[in-house]
Amino acid sequence: MSLRDGVLEARAAGRTLAALEAEGRSALLTSLADALDDPATRREVFAANAEDLAAAREAEARGKLEPALIKRLGLDEAKLDSVTDGLRQLAALPDLIGRVTVHRELDEGLILQRVTCPLGVLGVVFEARPDALVQIAGLAWKSGNAAVLKGGREARASNRALAAVARQVLEDRGIDPGALLLLEDRAEVDTLLGLHGLIDLVIARGSSGFVRHVRASTRIPVMAHADGICHLYLHAPTSSAMAAKIALDAKTGYPAACNSIETLLWNDGAGEALDAAVEALTRAGVELRGCAATRERHPGMIPATDLDWDTEYGALILAIRKVDGMDGALAHIAAHGSRHTEAIVTDDEAAAARFLAEVDAASVFHNASTRFADGYRFGLGAEVGISTDKLHARGPVGVEGLLTYRWLLKGSGNAAADYSPGGPGRRRFTHRDL
Repeated sequence: MSLRDGVLEARAAGRTLAALEAEGRSALLTSLADALDDPATRREVFAANAEDLAAAREAEARGKLEPALIKRLGLDEAKLDSVTDGLRQLAALPDLIGRVTVHRELDEGLILQRVTCPLGVLGVVFEARPDALVQIAGLAWKSGNAAVLKGGREARASNRALAAVARQVLEDRGIDPGALLLLEDRAEVDTLLGLHGLIDLVIARGSSGFVRHVRASTRIPVMAHADGICHLYLHAPTSSAMAAKIALDAKTGYPAACNSIETLLWNDGAGEALDAAVEALTRAGVELRGCAATRERHPGMIPATDLDWDTEYGALILAIRKVDGMDGALAHIAAHGSRHTEAIVTDDEAAAARFLAEVDAASVFHNASTRFADGYRFGLGAEVGISTDKLHARGPVGVEGLLTYRWLLKGSGNAAADYSPGGPGRRRFTHRDL
């Protein structure tokens, strides 16, 4: 079967998903969670993941693969537990399909509604995180969308095993398994990008170069984030203990994640908070690279270069820069940030309010780790990705970001000419919200 035919099948199957009652879509998610909790299924998934990890480590030894990617590739009991918990959380959320967001009388007997509905078919190209496949499938089902997925070749065996479980769940519940289509050939990505009119949204998760390639190669709308250059700004007065705790979590909790920090900023008066953060980060094995002013306070630190301010390390490396107060922090973030997630640690409520108001990013936090920028932690059940775009969806994208809407109008023989100046009926709109 050609890719085009597969997408047409997915489109038809997606209409079946969208037509299910809310309980039916939620039951799919619960069934998938149950299937992934089955010990026999887990053994199969872990065996496939071990195959991918072995190949990845060989590639790393040859210098062909970054260590950060291998970190994202691994699956274990805890990670699968988190995935199944997210599926059940998602299943329990209110159904958003068919929600009336505008209910307006235009005139007596002429009623307008704006009603949410699925996008249709999602084309999702994602990095070497096989658990993302399950999260994406769950969000697609909850939102009534079919999904065409292309994971990283490093996770081929893992993705194949997980997709087989998901497709079996669909089949067992009477849904065409074509609603979830897994692509394995990298060349199929360009074919997918050419299916304008059949794919309704492309979600691109990967390197900045890859995202640029996707955007330049398709007329399909693209939702993506290419970079995760996140900052933590220490603004005096601030608690040294809090600064150290948040900096440590934001850098070392999962260094390969797009919501980990890559740059720590500090201002005059926050020196003790910086000292506490540096001590905690150094104990955790983080390589610190500082500007000249930072190195005056911590002479043993590696000198930072201009390149460091624009680098997403995805590893235990952190650049540190002293800035000239709030203005300096805002200017640095505007120049080097990726509009993903930014955070400030301060006891100054006015400064925090200004930071939250003026930083242009999908997520902006006060006295909290950037690692909270996540669909599961936001209570979305999961995320299909994190969007740094400003149109349609922004930040962690859950079910709501995978829906659009339709305008439904019910009349009683009304004609637009009746409301035109000099029209035969000369009627007036009431425009009354119901």
